[in-house]
Amino acid sequence: MTESTVPTLPTRYTPTEFEGAIYARWEACNAFAPPESPSRRESFTIMMPPPNVTGVLHMGHALNITIQDIVIRHRRMQGFDALWLPGTDHAGIATQAVVEKKLFQEKGVTREELGRESFLQEIWDWKDHHGNAILSQLRRLGASCDWSRTKFTLDEDMSHAVRVSFVRLWEQGLIYRGARLVNWDCKLQTAVSDDEIEYVARKGYLWHLRYPLVDGSGHLTVATTRPETMLGDTGVAVHPEDPRYKDWVGKKLMLPLVDREIPIVADDTVDAEFGTGAVKLTPGHDPADYERGARAGLPIIIVLDKDGSINENGGRFAGMSREKAREAVVAAMEDIGLLEKVEDHTHNVTISDRSKTPIEPLVSEQWFVAMEKLAEPAIAAAKSGKLKFKPARWEKVYLDWLENVHDWCISRQLWWGHRIPVWYDEDEVAVASVEGLEIGDPHPNTGKPIVRQDEDVLDTWASSWLWPFATLGWPENTEEMLRYYPTQFLSTGRDIIYLWVARMIMAGYAFTEEGGPVGFDNDDSQLCFSTCYIHANVLDAQGKRMSKSAGNGIDPVEMIKQYGADAVRYSLMILTREGQDVKLAANRFELGQRFCNKIWNAARFVLGHLGGEMADDPADGIEDRWIRSRLAVTTEEVGRALESYDFHDAAIALYRFTWDDFCDWYLEAAKRRLRVAEDAGPNTPEAAEAARVRRTLGEILHALLKLLHPFTPYMTEALWGELPASLRGEEELLIQASWLAEAGQADATAEQDFALLQDVVRGFRNVRALLEIPAADQPEGRLLAESAEAAVTVSDSCELVLWMARLAELSVSEGGDRPKNAGTDVTAAGAVFLPLAAETDPAKLRASLEKKLDKVQKGIGGIEKKISNDRFLQNADPDVVASEKQRLIELQQEAGMLEANLLAL
Repeated sequence: MTESTVPTLPTRYTPTEFEGAIYARWEACNAFAPPESPSRRESFTIMMPPPNVTGVLHMGHALNITIQDIVIRHRRMQGFDALWLPGTDHAGIATQAVVEKKLFQEKGVTREELGRESFLQEIWDWKDHHGNAILSQLRRLGASCDWSRTKFTLDEDMSHAVRVSFVRLWEQGLIYRGARLVNWDCKLQTAVSDDEIEYVARKGYLWHLRYPLVDGSGHLTVATTRPETMLGDTGVAVHPEDPRYKDWVGKKLMLPLVDREIPIVADDTVDAEFGTGAVKLTPGHDPADYERGARAGLPIIIVLDKDGSINENGGRFAGMSREKAREAVVAAMEDIGLLEKVEDHTHNVTISDRSKTPIEPLVSEQWFVAMEKLAEPAIAAAKSGKLKFKPARWEKVYLDWLENVHDWCISRQLWWGHRIPVWYDEDEVAVASVEGLEIGDPHPNTGKPIVRQDEDVLDTWASSWLWPFATLGWPENTEEMLRYYPTQFLSTGRDIIYLWVARMIMAGYAFTEEGGPVGFDNDDSQLCFSTCYIHANVLDAQGKRMSKSAGNGIDPVEMIKQYGADAVRYSLMILTREGQDVKLAANRFELGQRFCNKIWNAARFVLGHLGGEMADDPADGIEDRWIRSRLAVTTEEVGRALESYDFHDAAIALYRFTWDDFCDWYLEAAKRRLRVAEDAGPNTPEAAEAARVRRTLGEILHALLKLLHPFTPYMTEALWGELPASLRGEEELLIQASWLAEAGQADATAEQDFALLQDVVRGFRNVRALLEIPAADQPEGRLLAESAEAAVTVSDSCELVLWMARLAELSVSEGGDRPKNAGTDVTAAGAVFLPLAAETDPAKLRASLEKKLDKVQKGIGGIEKKISNDRFLQNADPDVVASEKQRLIELQQEAGMLEANLLAL
């Protein structure tokens, strides 16, 4: 048979020839936007986690955006009033650092030399030129968000919402200013929150320093990793039950180098086993010492400036960097004989997640939000089940943070960001204002003139915690708020569960009094989303986190250029299992590419035949009933998986149906009747049957494209446009088509009967391979059926088995004698046989089979040893264990076939 071709489709799918034009058509048709007027349909809203305006697309973004796009495309096709709102975050610290560096490199000026307003204009200019790069990259991936609603966290309406939220918390007494020990980034010269630091193990030293008793009767040795901070010591602590020091508490020590008397105090948080059991206390530069010092009533002495250098309280070491001061202090202690010893020591160093430099604990005046009250409804949302995490284990991380929440330091010593809406009069009396005050305006409370606005800006998260509702017009009670709030689905990374997720939930309860879609009841209209999906981390092939500095990242844009967006998307979904991080190498995207090529070639075959006559009714052979049943089962599986956000399961179900059921079995089976019809000519029963086969092929492809579309949108859209109008109906664009709600009923009888035929065909194919029968040869096959039912089932579909197994004839009998000089395999229907060729040397065949059996048995032994190892079963990926067990079954079946053939010989 000569297969027809479709002139408009090239032989190979080349993504670059389609993706740009298809995306432009989607945008031209406004396919990403919900209906302009409010509808009675139930809404479904996703708020894109706003990437940093400085960012470029990385694999974590690609995974997360693909997940969100699959969800919104599915919901859109289901008929929801679906909105996916995109945007970017101003990323205060990161953006300011980028522009500061650029200005100094290009113009040799600092921000201080430029001045605040001019510097901010430089950032806005940079943002206008470079800030939307990542959004353009998201388009390449196929993201179908409503770009007309794109938000930026420094848009004026967003800034207004931030000011309103600040003032409301101020009025409730939940915002305050105070001197606290904060995490200070000396490089960026700003405070950062507890959630913006990380602990990194580094090799260093433990210095043992001697502090003399004031009375000259001896000394006490303390051990420290920060000898330079001794300049700010105001005490030494020991454990009250440490017998070594029970008589020392209350005595005074003379702090070397600065000659300051400091007391020895007892504190039960001291670890008596660490170092000497005596701990120097520097309340101004260590969180634990801050608490111990407060309990003991010790003063706080600050010896470090905001740039990390020693200040005037450091005496002769003033002006030195902290690193130089460390060397100088150690040398000075050694010179006066008070350095007892130095030990190698590995310890955790607190690192700024922003600048990647060591954090300096520093007492500083900052703005804080009191969090305990705000956390209460957020805790209740999870415990009541209204807020669901997927995977569920991440709920514990969320609750652990909320149940032990600390007040949030929201001020940053930056210029780029939401400036704190607080103004001061000449007596430094503060007032918060939404609309703002001018210098010279009377203070609303004191009547005295306003002299300045607070210099600091808010933490970036203090705007993005409002993201789910500020983007919809809050604090106004807008139509958008009524229509799209609360949202239903958030997909994000585990590293911002408490930085962002928990804070958004708190903000939803704190600021939104009303909400919910028009006409639909909602259990809790203040819960800003009901499902929080925590996606996997994308690691390199060795299981290490990808990073620019390590040089092990994979550029998604380059992968899209090489393999196509659909291949990248599908590969990410099928490789990523719920709750497991994914190890990724660039060549893994070949998996998605092969899948896309398989679909393309199958579609070309089908479309090439749909130009012929197509019957009104589909074919009704066993293979037709089977493929319709498989489609019904797959539709239900994919739908269920998407409803529960099990994307890997949906991808696997689509793969099995597309590759195995449709391409490998049904298309091959359909070719038989199409060829017979060509040989028979027009106006024959065979031609009428071929027309019914074309109808079946078209209907299956039509349904399959709908199921595949959320995963592989570009290719399916291209193929959809090639379907005959009689199949597409009025659904011109697949992105705007309805979801395949159901595809008929499962047919258990058809599945059982066709599975029997498949096993018979596989059996004959196994024997062909065993006997090395050339593909062009068509031997005579025989089946000794185990039952009359099996014999009838195979006999009724004899032509199909002959075609699929490439046999000239097939004899079927219930039982009987085994034929001599024949290869065999055992199937669900019974034993199948193919004769040995006349030229076959039985001795050589036996030797070949024995060699194969030996190899198979070694493979069986290796797997059995592996899966009998408890350590392997406990530590290995469950999918790997399942794969090994399945492989063992296959090898055992192969060994059985080899042994049966050796016995026959």
